[in-house]
Amino acid sequence: MLLSLRIITPLFVLLAGVQAELITKNCKLISGSDSDKNALNLLEPLTNQNFTAEKPEDGYVYIFQVCGDAGGMKNAGLVQKDKKDGKLVRIGNYNQTRAIRGSDWVLLFYEGGDKYENHCSQEPRRAMIMISCSTSTKNAFSVVLEDNQKDQGCYYLFELDSNAVCPVIPSKLSAGSIILIIVFCCLAVYLTGGFLYQRLVVGAKGVEQFPNYAFWSEIGNLSADGCDFVCRSRGNREEAPTYRGVATEPLGEEQEERDDHLLPM
Repeated sequence: MLLSLRIITPLFVLLAGVQAELITKNCKLISGSDSDKNALNLLEPLTNQNFTAEKPEDGYVYIFQVCGDAGGMKNAGLVQKDKKDGKLVRIGNYNQTRAIRGSDWVLLFYEGGDKYENHCSQEPRRAMIMISCSTSTKNAFSVVLEDNQKDQGCYYLFELDSNAVCPVIPSKLSAGSIILIIVFCCLAVYLTGGFLYQRLVVGAKGVEQFPNYAFWSEIGNLSADGCDFVCRSRGNREEAPTYRGVATEPLGEEQEERDDHLLPM
């Protein structure tokens, strides 16, 4: 048994390492810190999915992927697509990624996008995606703003609501609750199985289909007898005998015994 554990444990460690590598092999973290890796690992359920959002007033559609080619563009994690001619503009690359983790959110940065033509000193575009906890099963992706009215530090901001980043709430069942659940489950099995047996096998009808009906019908009397035995005195309840007083008056003359027959003749 000990030998088996020594063999199995390294295998689990190796599999865990391979899984972590598969999650982060596409996204290249700029800092490479453990906190960024942990934040990125939370987004594993969101990989291999396209999330789209529109800005009708601008005529653009935005396509986002977690560590994947958005819109089929190589290394692009988020792209802007012109609805008229279908032209794609790279907003940010997943091979230049940063991730910040909170209690129920992850802020993902994609940097190294196409350069602005007339804004922000022609610096590369970058995207910020705020991924927040949501109990809904639908992942809602939306555009918040494009901050490009300054010389530098411009960015696109997006929001994604998902249950992938929600904290895991541990179960708080007490030992008493677990025992009660087990008792109720056993009782349900007993009643269901006994009912089916009495009805289908024995052929009982009416209240006699209840399992062990004879016993349960007497349970009230048996409980009363037990309570009477434990809680009440079981001594002789007849009137206790009393001592009689000595009478002051003579009880009458006793008949004189004759012993004449004992005399010799």
